[in-house]
Amino acid sequence: MLKISQIFIYPVKSLGGISLQQAEVMDRGFKYDRRWMLIGDDNRFISQREIAVMALLKVTLADDGLKVTYVNTDNHIIIPFEPLKKDLIEVSVWDDTCTAQLVSDEADNWFTEKLGINCRLVYMPDDTRRHTDPNYTDGSNITSFSDGYPFMLISQASLEELNSRLDEALPINRFRPNMIFTGSVPFEEDILDEFTINYIKFYGVKLCARCIITTIDQSTASKGKEPLKTLSRYRSKNNKIYFGQNAVHSGIGIISVGDELRILSRHTEERFVVSS
Repeated sequence: MLKISQIFIYPVKSLGGISLQQAEVMDRGFKYDRRWMLIGDDNRFISQREIAVMALLKVTLADDGLKVTYVNTDNHIIIPFEPLKKDLIEVSVWDDTCTAQLVSDEADNWFTEKLGINCRLVYMPDDTRRHTDPNYTDGSNITSFSDGYPFMLISQASLEELNSRLDEALPINRFRPNMIFTGSVPFEEDILDEFTINYIKFYGVKLCARCIITTIDQSTASKGKEPLKTLSRYRSKNNKIYFGQNAVHSGIGIISVGDELRILSRHTEERFVVSS
């Protein structure tokens, strides 16, 4: 039996994630997941790909908003769930442009100081509808400031298989998934087509191509060569390295650690096959 073993959200894109025992599935993914984002002077998103120290900004949920703390210090800021500003601007996430709301001058100044670059914090309001890639979905699904899809899944077996090939085991936070499941063989997530979790229907739509963020230690922001060096030997296809699968969904509800993942159908298309 496949079961959900871990759940994560990342309220501010590319900052630290939050481990939850249960999460609410809403129209664009888990509640709070990537609803906030930091942008540069060009209004384009910034991430650990350019600013590795973003890994050191850890996020927790507080009663009055998000608490963002610089790791190993008491230096923090509270970001209210509702932005203090009303200004709307157009922002870019990869090839997408969508409307976002500025949060506060205090947040902009705090993040600018901590990251050492000019940046602003924005929020995705409810009436912004950023659609998933129509090349892989039917166009009806929406997402937040994620790289492209509302969910990413990895099996615990895949992580363990990778770690068996490494000199030093890596934690799952290198891969920033939304859900981890147990009870499968390694890389069974690759072929998940249609499946349900607590009666919410999900659809696996695209294998997740991995980037250099996976090589950044999320505790120290130091960079290395793993796991991409090892993954490139057996999880490479068309000059990309794959680990995990992106998914969309229909329906809303609550998902909890321990919920069963029921597979309704499996992919058979060649694009979901990666040598391993």
